[in-house]
Amino acid sequence: MNSVPRVLAVLDELLTAAAHDDRGALWQLAEQGRELDANLVRLPPGAEVGEHQEDVLDVLLVVIAGSGRVVAGGGDVLNLTPTTVVWLPRTSRRALVAGPEGLAYVTVHRRRPGLSIKPSAAMPPVAHEGGEAPCMLDRVCPGCGRLSQDPEPVFCSRCGERFPER
Repeated sequence: MNSVPRVLAVLDELLTAAAHDDRGALWQLAEQGRELDANLVRLPPGAEVGEHQEDVLDVLLVVIAGSGRVVAGGGDVLNLTPTTVVWLPRTSRRALVAGPEGLAYVTVHRRRPGLSIKPSAAMPPVAHEGGEAPCMLDRVCPGCGRLSQDPEPVFCSRCGERFPER
C-alpha cells in the first residue's frame, strides 16, 4: 500500500466553526494505519486541565491560538502564546491553564497501543463461566471517547476534558 500526502484539516477553519464555549478535542487524527495520534484541543478562557502525568508517551504541544501556561509538577511555569512549542516528556507532571482569550493547541504523540488483556503465564486456563464484563463507561472521556487506564480519572490525559463527578 502506497500512502499519499493529503490535507486532513485546516485548523483556522475548525476553530472558526466551533462554538465559543466548545471545549476539548475539536479534531483528531483518525487515519487507518497511522503511527501517530494528534488532536486539536480548545480550552475556553480560564479553563484548566488539572495536574496529571502521562506515564507512557512523550507529547509535543503546539499553541495555535490564545494564551495560557503550563504549570510543571515542580512549580515551574511555562508561558504559552501562538507558535510556542512545548515538549512534555513522559512521566512529567503538568497542568494547563487557559488565558483570558482561551487556548487552542495541537498535541502530537506516538500512537497508543490498543488496550488488551493478556492471560498470565502462571495461571492455568479457566473455563468461561459466562456473565457480563464490568462496565467501564465511567472511565470513557466525554470529550474524546478515550478509555482511561486510571480507575478513577479526573481529567483525560489526551484532551484534558474533566470527567463527571462520581
